[in-house]
Amino acid sequence: MGIWDYEPTDTASNSFDSTNALPGTSEKLDILAARLEKGLPLWHPSDRRTFDDNEATRSFSL
Repeated sequence: MGIWDYEPTDTASNSFDSTNALPGTSEKLDILAARLEKGLPLWHPSDRRTFDDNEATRSFSL
């Protein structure tokens, strides 16, 4: 049945990389799957969220 209430341990955002992959793409899904396998949070505060979002406009949390 899987783990439906997955909550990883608190992890500092500077201990794993953000992604520039667009939401919904196979690249983004692969990155989310890799994070899950490593026990990391699925979302990084600096992940790309929209088409117009880019590295210059994202806020980085270190």
